[in-house]
Amino acid sequence: MSLGSNPTAGQIMSQVELVFLGSGDAFGSGGRLQTCILLRGGGTQVLLDCGASSLIAMKRSGVQAGDIGTVLLTHLHGDHFGGLPFLILDAQFSRREQPLLVAGPPGVEARIDASMENLFPNSSRTQRRFALEFVELFDGKRSEMGRVRVTPFAVEHFSGAPSYALRVEYGDKIVVYSGDTEWTENLIRAAAGSDLFICEAYYFEKKIRYHLDYRMLRKNLGHISSKRIILTHMSDDILKRAAEVGLEMAHDGMIVTVS
Repeated sequence: MSLGSNPTAGQIMSQVELVFLGSGDAFGSGGRLQTCILLRGGGTQVLLDCGASSLIAMKRSGVQAGDIGTVLLTHLHGDHFGGLPFLILDAQFSRREQPLLVAGPPGVEARIDASMENLFPNSSRTQRRFALEFVELFDGKRSEMGRVRVTPFAVEHFSGAPSYALRVEYGDKIVVYSGDTEWTENLIRAAAGSDLFICEAYYFEKKIRYHLDYRMLRKNLGHISSKRIILTHMSDDILKRAAEVGLEMAHDGMIVTVS
């Protein structure tokens, strides 16, 4: 597996933008929407996670859901994938024709189908005008989906299926997202040589199982070789202490040029 950032043949050399459509935790701390991060400018538009409020976030930001070609999921918790039933139904009612690819941990298709049936019975079996494809991601295995390449790294977060940090090669850039996790050395491996590392900082210094706090991240910054780090998925605890945080903090609607 190569961790280099040199573009390969066929990759698009253009400005890559990242939009934090939703930067919040599961409980809307700070009035923020749930996790939903858009990558654009390097080919097909890509979502990193799709929390339950994602369709609202897209429409609020003027993002056309029909332009999104790929959704990459770090793990199968509702604040990270719960927006997909709504995204899929919106695509159906808006007469989408462009294929939609959803990639996530093993069992992703069954979990999304079950969620759709719980929310809107028979919706997962309704005939669609567009192709909906599911791809399962496996720890350490690099997958290519057109011009998007993703390598999952196992992290420490229980969700009834493997949970990952995702290393995404998009255009000529490398963007890494931690997902939800307590500290693990795999974050160092995932972020190595990346252009941007988006990292959870759920609490300022409180230790809680399966989540990362700012103090622990700060302690390990010397081992993380990314050009830029932005914090996300923050609780009220760390938001109230923002003045003490020495790293960039995401907010809903924040647009970042990845360079």
